[in-house]
Amino acid sequence: MKRITVFCGSSFGSDEIYRAQATELGQALAKKGIELVYGGANVGLMGAVADGVLSEGGKVIGVLPHFLQSKEIAHQGLTELILVESMHERKTKMNELCDGVIALPGGFGTLEEFFEMLTWAQLGLHKKPIAVLNIDGFYDSLTVLIQVMVDKGFLKQVNQEMLLVSDDIDELLTKMSVYTAPEVGKWISKETV
Repeated sequence: MKRITVFCGSSFGSDEIYRAQATELGQALAKKGIELVYGGANVGLMGAVADGVLSEGGKVIGVLPHFLQSKEIAHQGLTELILVESMHERKTKMNELCDGVIALPGGFGTLEEFFEMLTWAQLGLHKKPIAVLNIDGFYDSLTVLIQVMVDKGFLKQVNQEMLLVSDDIDELLTKMSVYTAPEVGKWISKETV
C-alpha cells in the first residue's frame, strides 16, 4: 500500500487517547513509507493524524472543499492540498488517491464517508481494504450492529468480513496489507427482491 485514506473527527473527542492514537497512526504510516490522504484540515483528529505523519517526515495529501478552506481550517504544512468543489468530489478524489481506508473515531461525517467506501467495496467498485482502528472500544457498538444486520438477513457474512477491525495499529496495517477482496457476484438477485 502506497497511500491510505483516513476518515476521522474534526474534534478531539472526550478522551486524550483519541488524539494520541491518531498521532501514533500517522507516525506509523510515515515509518512504513505509506502516504496519508485525508480531509485536509488542521483541527481535531484530522490535524493530529496529519501532524503525526509530518513529524516523521512522511507525505500528506489533503483534499478540501473550497467552502471549508474559506473557514481557515486548512492545514498549512501539507505536502499537497487539493481543493475541490463539493463533499462528493472530495470523497471521489480521496478514493482515487488511496489503496485502502481507515476510520478513526468521529461523528456523522466520518461514518458517512467510511460507509460510502465500504458500500463501494460491497458493490465491487473497488477492492481496497476498509478498516477501523477501534480505539478504546469506540466501534464496539458498530460491530454489534453489523452482526445484527447479518443475523437478520440484511447483510451477507462475506460482506461483514470485508470490514477489518483492530485496536492495534500494527495489527490493523498488517490485516490491510494481506487483504484480498471477496469474489462475489451481483449481490441483488430476483430471489432477494
